[in-house]
Formats: sequence, C-alpha cells, structure tokens
Amino acid sequence: MWQKLRWPLLIVLLALVAIGFLLINQQPVLQPALAPVVEPATGGVYTEGLIGAMVRLNPLLDYYNSVDRDVDRLLFSGLVRFDDRGLPQGDLADSWGISKDGMVYNFSIRANAVWHDLEPVTSDDVIFTIERMREDESPLPDDLRALWKQVEVVRLDEKTLQFRLPEPFSPFLDYLTFGVLPKHLMGDLTLQEMIDSPLNLKPIGSGPYQFDQIIAAGDQVAGVVLKAFPEYYGRRPYIEQLAFRYYPDSASALAAYRAGEILGISQVPMDILMPALQESNLNIHTGRLPEITMIFLNLGNQQVPYFQEAAIRKALLSGLNRQRLIDRLLNGQALVANGPIFPGTWAYYEGAESIAYEPEAAKEALRKAGYTIPAEGGNIRQNTDGVALSFTLLHIDDTEAAAIAQAIREDWLQIGVEVTLSPVSFEDMAAALDNRLYQAALVTLNLSRSPDPDPYPFWHQAQKVGGQNYSQWDDRQASEYLEQARVTVDLTERTRLYRNFQVRFSQELPALPLYYPVYRYAVDASVQGVRMGPLFDSSDRYNTIAEWYLVTRRSSGESSPTLTPSPAP
Repeated sequence: MWQKLRWPLLIVLLALVAIGFLLINQQPVLQPALAPVVEPATGGVYTEGLIGAMVRLNPLLDYYNSVDRDVDRLLFSGLVRFDDRGLPQGDLADSWGISKDGMVYNFSIRANAVWHDLEPVTSDDVIFTIERMREDESPLPDDLRALWKQVEVVRLDEKTLQFRLPEPFSPFLDYLTFGVLPKHLMGDLTLQEMIDSPLNLKPIGSGPYQFDQIIAAGDQVAGVVLKAFPEYYGRRPYIEQLAFRYYPDSASALAAYRAGEILGISQVPMDILMPALQESNLNIHTGRLPEITMIFLNLGNQQVPYFQEAAIRKALLSGLNRQRLIDRLLNGQALVANGPIFPGTWAYYEGAESIAYEPEAAKEALRKAGYTIPAEGGNIRQNTDGVALSFTLLHIDDTEAAAIAQAIREDWLQIGVEVTLSPVSFEDMAAALDNRLYQAALVTLNLSRSPDPDPYPFWHQAQKVGGQNYSQWDDRQASEYLEQARVTVDLTERTRLYRNFQVRFSQELPALPLYYPVYRYAVDASVQGVRMGPLFDSSDRYNTIAEWYLVTRRSSGESSPTLTPSPAP
C-alpha cells in the first residue's frame, strides 16, 4: 500500500513547492515614484539696472545711446535679426529672396505681425522708416544715410516689398535690422516733430514686449516697465513683465542689487568685476564683443622700412605674450585674437595660422632678417646699414591703454626692439590714422551692429588712400578675395573666400591682432534659462529672452506654480 502511494505523494509535494516558488516570484514589485518634472511657466517680474539714462524710446533716434537701444530691442522689430554666428534670421520677415546678380531683394512680412495697438505691420511702415532714415537731418552716421539714398525701395503689396541695389553688396542684410516705426501713428510727423513726439515716452512697437509705464522720481525718468505682448508673432516669453531702472554708474547698480532692488546689471565693467564675482547668487555671463584690439603698423612709412617685411612683423607678434597681458591687465576678460574675423561666426576659419608666444624664435627670426645686437654694445637690434628696430607706438591716453602699451614695450625690449610710447587723445589718434602720420598704433576697432564680417574697408588695397586701410596693406591676392566675397550671394562660396583671406592675412600679418574684449552681464541665479553667446551689440544679450523664466510649474499640471520672488518695478 505504501509503495502504491509513495509516487503520488512525491508528485504532490513537488507540485506544492513549485506553486510556492511561483507565488513568491509573482508578488508585486514596488517601483519608486517618478519625481515630477519642473518646467518653466509664464509669470514673474525681472528688474534690470541699466547704466545711463533714457532719452527717447525710438529706434531711429537711439543710435548713440546703448541704454535706449537695449529697451528698443524688446519693443521694436526689424525685418531680420542675426544669431550669434552672424547668420540672418527672419524677424518681421517670414521669407526673402535674392536675385542671382545680388541686386534685388524681395521680402515678405509675416501675416500675423501687428503693432502693439493691434494694427497690422505693413510694407508702408518699412518704407516710411527708411524715408526718415534717408533725411539729411536724421541722427544717423553719414555712410548709413548715404547707403539708403542709393537703395530703391518698392512696395509690391501690403505685406511684400522689394529693395533694388545699384550694385551687388552681400552685407546688405546687415542694414535691415533697424527697428521699424508705425506709419499710422508717425507718418504725419516731420523728423523734428518726431524727435519731440510724446510717442518717444510711450512707444508703440511690434516686439515681444510692449510699453506699460514710466517709473518717475520727481520730474526725472527713473525707469520703464514693459509687459509681454500677447499678440506677438514669435515665441511668447515666459517672463510677464520687465522693469528697467537707470543708474548713473555701475557701482550704484551693484548697490541696488545688494539692496534687492534689481535682479540684473546690464554691464559689469572692471571697476565692479571683483565685487560682483563675490556675490554668491549673482551669475556673470560673458560674450565676445564685436571689437578687436590690434597694433596697426604703417607699412607705407619710410621711417620704418622694416615693417614692410612679413618676417619681421611675424617676429614682433611672436615676441608678445598676449595671454599674460590679458590675464594680468584685463583680469582674463578677453580672448587672444588671431585675425580680423571674429571667432564663433560663420566666416571664421580655425585653420589659419596661430602665432604663439616664442621670444627665442622671434629673436632668431629678427637675426635672420639681418637685425642683430651691435657688437660694440647696446640692446637694440640694427642692420648693417645702421637702421635700428626702434619706433613710436601711439596709444589712447587712458589708464588701460597705457598699461597695455607698457606691457608691449617691455615684451619687445626683451627681443631687442625699442618702442617709444606716445599717449594721444581720441581725436589725435583718428587724425594720425586718417592721414597715415604714424609708425605704429595701438587701436581697438569697434564693429558693433555689423554681423557680416566684410573686412573690405580695412584691408582692401583700394582703401589705402582715403579709406580705412590704415596699415596701407597693398596685397592684390587678399583684395581679390574681399572683392569677390562682397558681391557673392552664395554663403558657401563666401565662406571659402573668407577662409582664403584669413590664411593670407595670417601669412602676411599687415597688423598685429592682440585680443577680442568680452562683455559681462550679471543676472541673479533666480532668473533661469539665461544664455548669452557672442555679441554684435550689447542688446544681443536679449537674443534668448523668450527662454528666461522666474516661475516654474510641475509637469503633472495639478500642483500650484512655484514662484520665484522678484523685485517690484
């Protein structure tokens, strides 16, 4: 009997064990709860301190006032804008076309582009603005007025227009970033009446933000408040309100930040850089400025014939410790420059030769060029004809330029080159350059609001006399590259031409590039999403303002928004 039951009992026992094992493995596994995703949300007030004073909120009148340009950038729109690589992007224009010969540009304005009073933006507004820019009394540079007087502007219909150029000019898109004015509000005003118009204190634009109110302190304008424009044709910004407060200097703005009055400082000059860096919640954003500091060498001055030798020019650059100069005198607030086209832009060529600091190699190059230390004594090199490597370096008469010039002098003395420093005023420097009455000059070129590289004015041989080719560089090969790039519409071909130009420039070094200065912008850590790339104007720091935010919400959509406190306007 037992033997008959043994196998069935064994089978039952094994089955029970198997069932138990399965039950254990099928118990539910507790998964950790997913943390809700925090996302930007609409709301909040961002208050920024601007260094300077408001004059008029009108893009036709703000050319010489960067404070007004900063605010106008948010109130008004142009046909195009440029990204931080210098490539054109549609702003009011949703599309454009260029004829094969580069002389006709057709533009289409966005159908949903409206003014802050909800009137449509039309071709007539663009044409009206250009007509005012052409006027002899307009407060714009002469060359800008002259350009617009040569361009024919044709209205095709309410939302399309055409520009007809007298000759091909590839950088033309640079000139279409101007803020467009509303003809239906200003069309009956003369230029003088426009200058005195109340609309300059209560502007109507078409940008992402619209005018809200003036902040007054007695009879003075202490600030201005903007609010997000709900009908803006582009991406609506997260921050609902922007308040700008005006301060006479950067120290006052930093004090206002410490007092909790503002969340940002429009610029951080050297005098407040170190104190600003010590503020634990203040983020310092930097971006390359559209400037280059360089040493012009007058290649046409017979008093310094050695400047005509590329080997000597290269030795002079190799004898400069540019990085030490930047670190010691500029607190690291610059980038070593290798050429006249800005790094990070579409036209920049990284493969061009970069000259390193090699003083021993510089000495050897000068020796090979025939300049040696005299056997009878002294420390200044000269050739067998008795011509010494000794010249005068002009520099602007201010503290920073003087310190930089002195550092250059000391470096060059170490390789046997003598430099006499000559501080001059801005006016005298301009006269010396214009008349080519100098030997060497320490200069900063400011190319603000010129995203297109177009080095033609400074380096083409046709600009030697009466132009801005201050070095008097007479190089046909480089000039041909610049000529072709100035009339070629195809970006790929222009890139190739500018690459060739940069290679040629680095081979010849008609001037000695030193550094590109950087812009510094301070924003409290509570303001998130802030990014700043290379700049073509200080107002470019707002390129990504639609991505900034002060308010967050959880992705479930059920929890309440989390607000970050911000100063009241």
